[in-house]
Amino acid sequence: MKKKLLTALQYLLFLSFGIFLVWWSISKMDEKNWNECKEAMKSARYALFLPVFFILSASHISRAIRWKILMKPMGYNPTLLNTFFAVMIGYLANVAVPRLGEVLKCTILGKYEEVPPDKLVGTILVERAVDVFCLLLVFIIAIVTQAGIISEYAKKTLQNNFLSGGTNPLLIKLSLIVVFFIGSYFIFRWLFIKHGSSKFIIKIKNIFLGVKAGIVSIKNLENKWAFIFHSVFIWCCYLGGTYLGFYATEGTGVLPVAAVFPVLAFASIGMIITPGGIGTYPHFIMEVMMLYQIDKGLAYANGTLQWVAQFLIILVVGFTSLLLLPYYNKKRKKAAYLSS
Repeated sequence: MKKKLLTALQYLLFLSFGIFLVWWSISKMDEKNWNECKEAMKSARYALFLPVFFILSASHISRAIRWKILMKPMGYNPTLLNTFFAVMIGYLANVAVPRLGEVLKCTILGKYEEVPPDKLVGTILVERAVDVFCLLLVFIIAIVTQAGIISEYAKKTLQNNFLSGGTNPLLIKLSLIVVFFIGSYFIFRWLFIKHGSSKFIIKIKNIFLGVKAGIVSIKNLENKWAFIFHSVFIWCCYLGGTYLGFYATEGTGVLPVAAVFPVLAFASIGMIITPGGIGTYPHFIMEVMMLYQIDKGLAYANGTLQWVAQFLIILVVGFTSLLLLPYYNKKRKKAAYLSS
């Protein structure tokens, strides 16, 4: 009960922060900007939602395939549909409670495909590490190609969101994290040796071994090039969907192609800060577009439309996956029974 209450409070905190940013972004607009925002919304090209829907859905399918590639070295080969359903339900859960989706993805495949969830946790960690690396590449490309436009803004934004206490407190925090993990390693190692026969210790050890197997799976990939291809393809879809989103409003389609890199990079920060990027995603898009001399109201309207498009995809495909998951597996189980 206490854990559920803390989770609910955490979500309310992030949600409140997101709503506050929506209000703050709008309140900072003067009448001219607000009128521009409303006019941009009225005249928006909503038909572009359809190609963006397919582009971003393709990225989710690619993510499911990439996850299957990671599971293969461990001897597991779940169906693509179940893997895709798990991915989309995970996204849907993350909108409600941050990081809940990662746990739910593993639980779903554990239930319907009999894949040990602890091993799947390791593959999720690998996926997140690869995504962080890809995001860093997007940042590097943005800074290298658009340095004259975004360098000061990038420095200020990263300072405010990740280095607000200065570099020394950050180094102290990182050092404490390293010490914690090293200390935990030696404590658990001692427990495994000293009390290795205990049922509880055996259970904990099996969880660690499962997570380790998931992480090590990246070393034993049968098709490394397919894994790299899907990792690149996922982020190309994000870039393509974002660039296509520029044309959703009159006046933002004039942005150069290279602008897609800083827009996606900083919008991704918004996804990290609040659940589903509520409030933060359109806010960061607005701020980056303003660096390219796009009016504030127009930039905010475009950012809002891009966020709405992503949010609707997660809602529609996520809820559809939630409904189809039991039906698909019931039908699959029946087919397996009849063929046996």
